[in-house]
Amino acid sequence: MKLLRHGPAGAERPGLVWTDGTLRDLSGVVPDIAGEVLTDEGLARLRDIDGASLPVVAEGTRLGPCVAGTTKFVCIGLNYSDHAAETGAQVPPEPIIFMKANSAICGPNDPIIIPRGSVKTDWEVELAIIIGKKAKYVSEAEALDHVAGYAVANDVSERAFQSERSGQWTKGKSCDNFGQLGPWLVTRDEVADPQNLPLWLSVNGEKMQNGTTGTMVYGVAYLVSYLSQFMTLHPGDVISTGTPPGVGLGMKPPRFLKPGDVVELGVEGLGQQRQEVVADA
Repeated sequence: MKLLRHGPAGAERPGLVWTDGTLRDLSGVVPDIAGEVLTDEGLARLRDIDGASLPVVAEGTRLGPCVAGTTKFVCIGLNYSDHAAETGAQVPPEPIIFMKANSAICGPNDPIIIPRGSVKTDWEVELAIIIGKKAKYVSEAEALDHVAGYAVANDVSERAFQSERSGQWTKGKSCDNFGQLGPWLVTRDEVADPQNLPLWLSVNGEKMQNGTTGTMVYGVAYLVSYLSQFMTLHPGDVISTGTPPGVGLGMKPPRFLKPGDVVELGVEGLGQQRQEVVADA
């Protein structure tokens, strides 16, 4: 299944992509794409629904982030060896973990907002894991049982805030609209191998990133297990798994986003995003 949320920011309603490609409204069936809905049992109930009987979502309706009820947005740094190399960093001996503020989460086609004082706003296409079942001290072998599905994420980053302003990376990762998520949550039964997914990103039609999740240093199952040793993962939590090479920081000379740019990105089988770049008011 492909699950989604549609409507104005802060008032999104649940929905799904039906077999004919139309978007259907689920608000008469479930309150949101969150909590118990994301468990295996909750997803099984949704699979039994006749989507043809659900209201059609009007064409052009805004898509919101594909999951609600997120208690934390956990990100993995330098998780592609070739990306680490382009930034001049070493591959870490254990996953680098940092948090992106939940207030950064937005819809897949919502604009990238360059914050005040920014000079190095950058792009990062990533595979996002959506947790479906509480995970605490889980083994790598059982880790995927705790995954509801996957989505496209853009881990937008302000590199000067991230690396030149002291402290942790979080300040360069958490600005408003720095976490586009969606267009949909694709349930794990439709993703045969999360370590074999091409992903790409372009700026103004120029391909910048063109990689595959097969080159991750730490794979999906390992990351879910690893994180569960340090924190309890809850349904709706998001893990953004790192980015392949081709970010602006790694270019010679570096290249960063400016108002008027258009960023497009996608992960095979998980959909695409499109964002216009604007300056903060």
